[in-house]
Amino acid sequence: MPMTAKEMIKLLKANGYVEVRQNGSHKIFENPQSERTTTVPYHCKDLPKGTEQAILKQAGLK
Repeated sequence: MPMTAKEMIKLLKANGYVEVRQNGSHKIFENPQSERTTTVPYHCKDLPKGTEQAILKQAGLK
C-alpha cells in the first residue's frame, strides 16, 4: 500500500529529520547528524511508488 505524504513526513521526523524550508507544495527535510537532505511533495494523497522509494533511498532508510 502506498504511503501518504503525511506518513512519509512522520517517518522522516522519527528518524531525526527536521523540516528546514518549504518551496510551494514541496517540503525539504534535513538530518543534522548525517547532513542528508530530501524533498517530500505535499500535493497528492498517495506518493507514487517510485517517489516513495527515492525519498527512502535519499534519506538512507532503504
